[in-house]
Amino acid sequence: MTDEELTEIIREISRNVFSRPFRHQAYFNKRLRTTGGRYMLRTHAIEINPASYEKYGFAELEGIIKHELCHYHLHIEGKGYRHADADFRELLDKTRAPRYCRLPAARNRRKRSTLYMYQCLDCRTAYERKIRMNTEKYRCGKCHGRLQIIIK
Repeated sequence: MTDEELTEIIREISRNVFSRPFRHQAYFNKRLRTTGGRYMLRTHAIEINPASYEKYGFAELEGIIKHELCHYHLHIEGKGYRHADADFRELLDKTRAPRYCRLPAARNRRKRSTLYMYQCLDCRTAYERKIRMNTEKYRCGKCHGRLQIIIK
């Protein structure tokens, strides 16, 4: 689905559900990770996370669009458009828009384990580090002796 098709779908949902026009643009933004969509206050654009649509289908996309259109129409009218505002919660209930969306599974981030082991040449104190350190610049904390890398 293209950005133009997305904009047209949002215009149609805005006309049918809110009985008001959507006069701005909508975009897919694949950099969104923690949310299904967002409404941009300055440009009045709506950005949608394409991963939500790909994983959960049109029904989830429609819910995200309704939620963002609640922000949009209330902001345009000068009413409370934030999640905590009563106007926003009332419009969510009236339009049956979800308060939260399901998110695609987060990317698996590799947990960084201990990669570097250093030892003082004088007192033999061992130091574990996750990040490589410059042994010419840093010294032992106990005796100020030189450090040597043991495990890379």
